[in-house]
Amino acid sequence: MSSTELPGVRSTTEPSTPVGAVRVAEGEQVRTVSLPGLELNVRHRPPLRTGLPPALFVHGLGGSSQNWSDFMAQLADTVDGEALDLPGFGWSPPPADRDYSVTAFARVVIRHLDAAGRGPVHLFGNSLGGAVSTRVAAVRPDLVRTLTLVSPALPELRVQKSAVPTALLAVPGVAGLFNRMMRGIGAEQRTRGVTELCYGDPSRVTPEGFRNAVEEMERRMALPYFWEAMTRSSRGIVDAYTLGGQHGLWRQAQRVLAPSLLVYGGRDQLVSYRMAHRAAAAFRGSRLLCLPEAGHVAMMEYPGVVAAAFRELLNDTGTGESDRYTENGRG
Repeated sequence: MSSTELPGVRSTTEPSTPVGAVRVAEGEQVRTVSLPGLELNVRHRPPLRTGLPPALFVHGLGGSSQNWSDFMAQLADTVDGEALDLPGFGWSPPPADRDYSVTAFARVVIRHLDAAGRGPVHLFGNSLGGAVSTRVAAVRPDLVRTLTLVSPALPELRVQKSAVPTALLAVPGVAGLFNRMMRGIGAEQRTRGVTELCYGDPSRVTPEGFRNAVEEMERRMALPYFWEAMTRSSRGIVDAYTLGGQHGLWRQAQRVLAPSLLVYGGRDQLVSYRMAHRAAAAFRGSRLLCLPEAGHVAMMEYPGVVAAAFRELLNDTGTGESDRYTENGRG
């Protein structure tokens, strides 16, 4: 589980420039990808040199591709990075079939990679995006070179109390109740609450990052499909938690073949820190990065630390070599 749009911990190298409704950091590019019944906003960080392997970043519940901007900048010398807005979030409109399940989102990622011909990629996922990425890696191992999960939303037997309100969105009628209860609460107060929920140390957020997040909160709340996307996506997570057999997320985690990096925050209020070792046991040969001071979005709070751990994964497994990518006939 994750958040509504989150503020960045610090500014990018240069001030962000609004392009239409989309905020684009210096050095980024944004484009629209159209597929049958689907339209996706895709944020691209061109690599610092040619020949680097591709990467794809998938955000969490209520987030957007912008959650990965600072982290993609950290890896511009390592990968050719793209981050997409899942349907109904960021600047991507709702899916035509109104299917917000984890399986549907995984299908979106697969369709995008197949259409773009970018696979295999280094796949990253945060929270809901972690569950989606796990499913993609399990069912389409040919599309995934490595898998990096930041606080992945995998089933927990004991949900943390602080995560209960998000889970309650899956209950019919609760979203409408929340909406009525929050009518008198302004975008700044809502953003502050989200920040306190998702960050281990909210004081790390810069004033500029907070202002941008408030602006985005105002935009998101004005969208006619905001609560639908939040409600149905929350329901999709709960449904995924209850699936058993080969479609269960823990069973699929055991099927992942790609080298994996798991990142957990000690102050995470949405995904329990205690799940870290269970995840490390489920993903074969995985490595675990525990950050005691981080919250739910470690890639935003400590982008340099997480990027360094990812580079170590590449170095130790030999999966970051650009010539290997070219040898596969995709360079």
